[in-house]
Amino acid sequence: MCGINGIAYSKKSEHNVSEDLLTKMRDVLHHRGPDDARVFISKNVGLGHRRLSIVDVSHGAQPMSNEDDTLKIVFNGEIYNHADFRNYLTAKGHVYQTNCDTETILHLYEEHGERCIESLRGMFAFAIWDANREKLFIARDRLGVKPLYYVHDADGNLFFASEIKSLLAANAVKPEINFRVLPEQFASHGTNGEETLFVGIKRLLPAHTLTWQDGEIRIEKYWDF
Repeated sequence: MCGINGIAYSKKSEHNVSEDLLTKMRDVLHHRGPDDARVFISKNVGLGHRRLSIVDVSHGAQPMSNEDDTLKIVFNGEIYNHADFRNYLTAKGHVYQTNCDTETILHLYEEHGERCIESLRGMFAFAIWDANREKLFIARDRLGVKPLYYVHDADGNLFFASEIKSLLAANAVKPEINFRVLPEQFASHGTNGEETLFVGIKRLLPAHTLTWQDGEIRIEKYWDF
């Protein structure tokens, strides 16, 4: 279990990411990843990661980069079929620096873009910053084993994290109870749709992707039973 978080400010907001704020969001998730903690910041975009070291303990630090440093990824979970792609991707010219499933996602994205998600089998939530396209691509596994919550505000700014408490720590929204979902919350100890217990905080649903580009978001379903 790892923890991921991030911020993407739109050009309209004219903000750059504060390392203090990004780190605060990340460290609220300490219990999810006590082994390592790092951030990546590029002006208006930042990614944070708390790591529980399981695969390739020595070389799997995140945020992780591709070969030319144009992509950054933070990942929580496990890709069961990642080894199946290594020969294919190596033959395509990709050079592996680790034995991590995280790196396979990066190389698949280089080859297939957002369609890379269709090939993955596992439990995961991840975010890729594509510097060339100035695009943030976020995805969640088919059954929703790994969580992902987000805030998309009126200025087009995006905040995301593995847990709601990280978004509250960032003051991404005012902590206002969403009374509309209280009956469901009490009945099932949670909510099943996009809405959460807090107004303005949404859940990325299982088998969905979220793409952010200069303030606009696009959410798509990539799989169904």
